[in-house]
Amino acid sequence: MRTGRDVVIAAMLGAEEYGFATGALIVLGCVMLRHCHLNNCALGVATQDDLLQKRFRGNADYLVNYFRFVAQDVREIMAQMGVRTVNELIGRCDLLEVNSEILPWKAKRLDLSKILYRPKTAPGVATYFKQAAET
Repeated sequence: MRTGRDVVIAAMLGAEEYGFATGALIVLGCVMLRHCHLNNCALGVATQDDLLQKRFRGNADYLVNYFRFVAQDVREIMAQMGVRTVNELIGRCDLLEVNSEILPWKAKRLDLSKILYRPKTAPGVATYFKQAAET
């Protein structure tokens, strides 16, 4: 997940939770050297070494700003679609269309109908996990 568009598409495909770890790391200064597990992050993002931690230039405000823009992007896309809440989007794969013009040649032969199928549900039945009200 990197953009609001990614969140909206994931929700329409049925996602109820979204992971932003890579995007958040990039915002904090990570350059994806892929050796976080070795405790020698050159930029100080993922290390316990005091010397390396001093190199860290990230800021929590950068993350706040990033997520604010992602949320605004989601709101704008939902407004264009006429959807008011994220819960209304979940499982609404009928709102998705395949743009075959941008598909690579190998993907043009894929049948995406199984992924984009929306089963019929009775009125009042939620298409997302709805926790029962506590009494």
